[in-house]
Amino acid sequence: MNYDTFIDQVSQRTATSSERAVELTRAVLETFAERLTGGEVLDLAAQLPQPLQLVLKPSPSTEQADRFGAAEFVARVALRAGVQEPAAEDASRAVFTTLREAITGGEFDDVVTQLPRDYRGLVEQAMAPGATLRRG
Repeated sequence: MNYDTFIDQVSQRTATSSERAVELTRAVLETFAERLTGGEVLDLAAQLPQPLQLVLKPSPSTEQADRFGAAEFVARVALRAGVQEPAAEDASRAVFTTLREAITGGEFDDVVTQLPRDYRGLVEQAMAPGATLRRG
């Protein structure tokens, strides 16, 4: 999936402008990169378009994942994106669903297995059959 398609799908899923979708995507991916081990960040970045690879800032020196729960994840996204937590939660779901569409199923499974059970509400929608948008 190319960058414009990724942003367009986040924009559709969040019912926001493309500019806002860029900010929301950046906030979610930066927070997600903090939550994953360095190796998994590198693997994920390798499957994304170049502008999103830069957002993830993959670095082998950041091997340790920062362990925080879903509530903290949403709070960090809200702070980064300058939105209220309900909007950050919606954006997180939209980005996870779009990620699921943009990367291989195996890679998505690899990153989701690093998340504790309390993230289920954020990623469940992405894992549901038919969660992805139809391509026209």
